[in-house]
Amino acid sequence: MEAVATNHDFYIGLALAISSSIFIGGSFILKKKGLLKLSGRGSVRAGQGGHAYLREWLWWAGLLSMAAGEAANFAAYIFAPATLVTPLGALSVLVSAVLSSYFLNEHLNIHGKIGCVLSILGSTVMVIHAPQEEEVSTLQEMAEKLKDPGFIVFAVCILVSSVLLIFVAGPRIGHSNVLVYVLICSAIGSLSVSCVKGLGIGIKELFAGEPVLKEPLGWVLLICLVVCVSVQINYLNKALDIFNTSVVTPIYYVLFTTAVMTCSAILFKEWQQMTIDNIIGTVSGFLTIVFGVFLLHAYRDIPFTADLLPLFIMPGANSPKASVRGQHGHYRSPVEKPLLGSEGVTKDFPMSDEEDEGGTGRV
Repeated sequence: MEAVATNHDFYIGLALAISSSIFIGGSFILKKKGLLKLSGRGSVRAGQGGHAYLREWLWWAGLLSMAAGEAANFAAYIFAPATLVTPLGALSVLVSAVLSSYFLNEHLNIHGKIGCVLSILGSTVMVIHAPQEEEVSTLQEMAEKLKDPGFIVFAVCILVSSVLLIFVAGPRIGHSNVLVYVLICSAIGSLSVSCVKGLGIGIKELFAGEPVLKEPLGWVLLICLVVCVSVQINYLNKALDIFNTSVVTPIYYVLFTTAVMTCSAILFKEWQQMTIDNIIGTVSGFLTIVFGVFLLHAYRDIPFTADLLPLFIMPGANSPKASVRGQHGHYRSPVEKPLLGSEGVTKDFPMSDEEDEGGTGRV
């Protein structure tokens, strides 16, 4: 009966994690649609200090969708291992990318499509090989877990390294090195997930009629969660303000997920009962998701079409017309087009949108 209950909880957690990604991914689209609608009306944009979005129902729908996603994500940690729930958060990126190509007319290039496929594949592999955590059903058992010497050493290392990053590395290289602020968010985030797991256990007990509100551990976990989340939001906003989102997002995902998986493995001993094939499957699934997220973000602003292929692998490259074009220097691919003409003068190239506006386009 215990095994049946455990499997039941696992599938509930899995369903909640997937629904969380759908809600969160969709929330970005709803908010963006609302902001674009306001922009079309000539309202002051949010980036310029306007608050007209507060009167737009699409923006509120996006906010409610985000709240529902975060609530589902919180509940998923109660039922499923953090090693499974956290990596599945990458699906929200996938949902957002796919929906934006349909509803916001944002082009999803070949790298993005490959990244979506890899994210789905990696998530599937992780679900198949997901670890089982040690059963913790009461706050007393959670307290015993928190007293484990291994977790205490891990928590002390996290806190000391975070303090050094905040007060030593941050003022010196925080504005030039993207890893500083992202490492702070990731390290503190691993502790916030542990707090969420503990609070989830307390909520379960509360619904079962136990006097949880009298337990000091529940209040301590709540305070720690508020502090950890506040630190995360603060330094993540700093990172996003200084560095490009396409750089911050994949790095944060990798570091945060790695930190959470490490913390969860130490606290709940998730890896002790795993076989070698499940360990390899979990790690390879995670790395596949990482690569997929990297492709989705790192190359999303780079157009990739058939015209960018080298001439010898382009469709119809062996045709007589293509040969004639190659002999006369009329190359269809910009990669193959020479920078200098026969007289040593630079040839004219069609300007990109950024260059056409008078600025230097970002490659």
